[in-house]
Amino acid sequence: MIKKVTKYFVFIGLVAGLLVLYSFTKKRNQQKVVDAIAVEFNEGSNPFLTHESVNKLLIQSQVTVKNQPKSILDLHHLENRVASNPYVEKARVFITLGGVLKTYITQKEPIARIISDNEVYYIDKEGTKIPLSSSFSARVPIINGDNLSEKLQEITQLVLFISKDQFLQKEVTGIQILNTNEYVFTVRSGNYRVEFGKYEDVNLKFKKLKAFYNKAIKDKTIKKYKTINLKYHNQVVCTKENQDGEQ
Repeated sequence: MIKKVTKYFVFIGLVAGLLVLYSFTKKRNQQKVVDAIAVEFNEGSNPFLTHESVNKLLIQSQVTVKNQPKSILDLHHLENRVASNPYVEKARVFITLGGVLKTYITQKEPIARIISDNEVYYIDKEGTKIPLSSSFSARVPIINGDNLSEKLQEITQLVLFISKDQFLQKEVTGIQILNTNEYVFTVRSGNYRVEFGKYEDVNLKFKKLKAFYNKAIKDKTIKKYKTINLKYHNQVVCTKENQDGEQ
């Protein structure tokens, strides 16, 4: 009986000691200050942001977090502040045991540059607007037209379709959207225009275009054309520089 009581008190003493030690350690840890700030961008991210620009986001109560006690830092607030930047897709902010405030950032990936209604901006794979950056210019298709803000989801789906095809991604350099909601492509391989028509039968139209390219490139006639029209069912209608028609 005495042994059981002794073990019980020893156990209670150990638990109490651990709690005291934990409380002491936690208190000392909270009293430590942030010694340094480290920013890491995930591989493949576009360099819209610099380390300096992210450091400027790591502000709390109008004061930089460096040399501030860890106990007063609101990591959730800092993380939300970084994530709210228009170039940031995901952000994670935490403090290491060594007192380094680390920020991991995944930047948004632009898929096209939009020029419309006196506005110029990028869009990402979600169709979200991304402002231009003074530190980075993305090599993406340029899309022109009026009132394009109303068509961003449709544009996004078309650009994503093109980006998934290695040949089309390299070939299509720009897209003009007419007031009739028809799409016209500028291409890398010549001065001709590809009249895609409205956003319908997308897969079929691109199959026709690639089949036409295979033939025209093989017989070396591709540079003779002025327009390549995909709007008609089951055929590609073209005009040459001399205005002779050809199907």
